[in-house]
Amino acid sequence: MQYQYILDLLPYKSSFRFVDGISLLDQDKVVGYYTLRKDAFFYADHFPGFPVTPGAILTEIMAQIGLVTLGVYIITTQDSAAAPTGNKPPGDKPSGNKPPGDTPSGDAAEHPGTAAMPAVFPLLTSVETSFFKMVMPGEKVTVISNKLYFRFNKLKCRVEMQDAAGETIAKGVFAGMIRSTKQMINKV
Repeated sequence: MQYQYILDLLPYKSSFRFVDGISLLDQDKVVGYYTLRKDAFFYADHFPGFPVTPGAILTEIMAQIGLVTLGVYIITTQDSAAAPTGNKPPGDKPSGNKPPGDTPSGDAAEHPGTAAMPAVFPLLTSVETSFFKMVMPGEKVTVISNKLYFRFNKLKCRVEMQDAAGETIAKGVFAGMIRSTKQMINKV
């Protein structure tokens, strides 16, 4: 799968990972997609007899694809002289021999439990979203995100979600802090 190395770095488990794939990714833009599972846990109660995807889930999908995926890519390539634009970074790994966030052996000894920590921590700081259409179970959505800025580990993006026909479902501006595990450990 294209960009599998970035998907592997996302800090979500399968039940709460709302990214199926990435079709375009560079330093300024990401396009990704997700198909809403008909058996997703939230449909049973939202709404009984007429399941509709909650706005909070749509917001999460937009954040995971439009902010976190792009942020992970930026963090993993920011030290590289030339950021990769294809399926995988130079040498099959982001700059250096370890993915960013991998801690030297001394850090793990000083901070027990860090070996199980994800490579990055996305911290949502603000979101302003407008919704235009409902999303039903089984629908595939595409998220298109354009970076507004990335500085001091804060990423801000203009994000749009579209349905299979290319019609806008939701759009907004998302911002968050993208920290590597090593940055988080150094704060402890």
